[in-house]
Amino acid sequence: MVNAPSSETPASKPDFLGGLGPAALIFCATILAYLPALSGDFIWNDNDYVTAPALRTLGGLALIWTKPGVTQQYYPLLHSAFWAQHRLWGDHPLGYHIVTLLLHAGSAVLFALVLRRLFNSEGSRPAPAGISQTAAGRGGAPPHPSSPRPCAGAGWLAALLFALHPVHVESVAWISEQKNTLSLALYLAAALVYLQFDEARRPRTYYVALALFACSLLCKTVTATLPAALLVVFWWKRGRLGWRRDVLPLLPWLGLGAAAGLFSSWVEQAYVGARGGDFDLPVLSRVLVAGRAIWFYAGKVVWPFGLNFVYPRWTVDAAVWWQWLFPLGVVAVAVALWTLRRRTRSPLAAFLLFVGSLFPALSFVNLYGARYSWVWDHWQYLPDLGLLALAGAALTAGWRRAAPGPRWVGPLLAGALAALLGARTWAHCSMFHDNQTLYLTTLERNPGSWLAHNNLGLAWSKMPGRLKDAVAQYEEALRLKPGISETHTNLGLAWSMMPGRLGDAVAQYEEALRLNPDYTDAHFYLANALVQAGRVPEAIEHYEEALRLQPDLAEASNNLGMILCRIGRPQEGIGRIEAAIRMQPSFAQAHFARGAALLQTGRRAEAVAEYETVLQLRPGDPSALRMLELIRASQ
Repeated sequence: MVNAPSSETPASKPDFLGGLGPAALIFCATILAYLPALSGDFIWNDNDYVTAPALRTLGGLALIWTKPGVTQQYYPLLHSAFWAQHRLWGDHPLGYHIVTLLLHAGSAVLFALVLRRLFNSEGSRPAPAGISQTAAGRGGAPPHPSSPRPCAGAGWLAALLFALHPVHVESVAWISEQKNTLSLALYLAAALVYLQFDEARRPRTYYVALALFACSLLCKTVTATLPAALLVVFWWKRGRLGWRRDVLPLLPWLGLGAAAGLFSSWVEQAYVGARGGDFDLPVLSRVLVAGRAIWFYAGKVVWPFGLNFVYPRWTVDAAVWWQWLFPLGVVAVAVALWTLRRRTRSPLAAFLLFVGSLFPALSFVNLYGARYSWVWDHWQYLPDLGLLALAGAALTAGWRRAAPGPRWVGPLLAGALAALLGARTWAHCSMFHDNQTLYLTTLERNPGSWLAHNNLGLAWSKMPGRLKDAVAQYEEALRLKPGISETHTNLGLAWSMMPGRLGDAVAQYEEALRLNPDYTDAHFYLANALVQAGRVPEAIEHYEEALRLQPDLAEASNNLGMILCRIGRPQEGIGRIEAAIRMQPSFAQAHFARGAALLQTGRRAEAVAEYETVLQLRPGDPSALRMLELIRASQ
């Protein structure tokens, strides 16, 4: 990005037809580079985003919009998209991967269209008379000395760099991060429409842009930075900001973004768990984290090697002098670019866009992922736009100056750079193929990641013959980071599946609850273990506590119902089982349990209906078939 031309240059509208060739090239190159991602399985927390069984009905869709907490984060438009996709391809990951990849490629094209409009628009234009005259005014700046207009290919090159940059693989190959690709597509669409409004000042265009912005917030609230980014862009174009023309129309956007950000931060703490000791940082420590993170992310844009899923979570200590070099370096760069603004505003604008868009991920607000690492590749997906726009314009300008002769030199160099990035992206996609590959590769690059050890243990616990290996991974995770209630619970679950280790399992669950008395999973699994140990009254207490903490935990309600039936309280038990079915209508085990309870109370016809429901949900289920045979034989 270089300085916009002055107002003496006539405006020209983007040539969309002329962009079909580059757009097709970007789509093809992106799909080719990401082909390995299409064979990937669900990983880590994808099951929190692919619609849960209890939400797959129309009533579940309504809950997605009206009840925070039924999904991991309150992004209702995103989860509605997942709801619709589940109706199309169910639990098969390929469909989700295709949608995410197309959204990424589409965002790259939208990015190019935004840059083409910016590079081809005039420096300032007064608003025409009409309704928007009062809302926006005329506040344009006088002509400002500027660098030459970027060539037509600068925007497309920046978009190609964005599409193929390997640091974005995490956002494209990880299904959960469809929230990144969908929100960015809406963010860029809103920006493109608002730029049209800035030129023509049509109220309808303004409201369309505002609606797109609101939709982006309902997918991921990092897009709340858009109005501030637009102000930076207008300053870059005109050299100043006009209150009536530039600031006033964006005030509703700023208010909407701030409200969405505050609400999302509350959800992150109340429902996701971004609170506690890992997040209790003083302000100075947060400044240290932010300064170092900015350099880290900028470094990955320039040098995309050594990428990982979980990076080491560095120790923050305000008493260590060299840690202050990072934030001081950021301030020094900002001062230098501010001084340079009279020659060119582009570097400062790119810097402001990059750092401003990163702000939500710089530790000043609590994000759950910071529990494992201060930095994640998917947190820089949107912020990279500013630096890549600058890179696209700078590279094309440099190639034109360095090689004024043959016109094919620039495209050849761009192709070589794209091929290098595409090859790195292709290779990095393999890391996200499945959970085992993801965590083994993570540990090769970061052996100290307790999260990777814990999650590798989870993956191995589901594989035949790997239970002892899973135990070893849990124990290593606890050695690296003692006091993790989730890992104690996972270790207890592994012990419970091994002969003669039920007592060890109970001890691990109890330790998890000592560390975190409100940990629902520990209550649930401890109750299961206590039932096996014959300690039924204690088990009932823990089932009830699990349901108090998570009222929609269908498995706990069903298990509690079966226990109540077993101890001679069938009416209470049936009520609990029916509650589990209401929570999750396709819960076959609960239907089977209700059939058994109804049979116990002599309601044979209703029991038959329940077993037939089980066979509809699980055709050929041997237990349901056997019960139906016994009922018919007794008749």
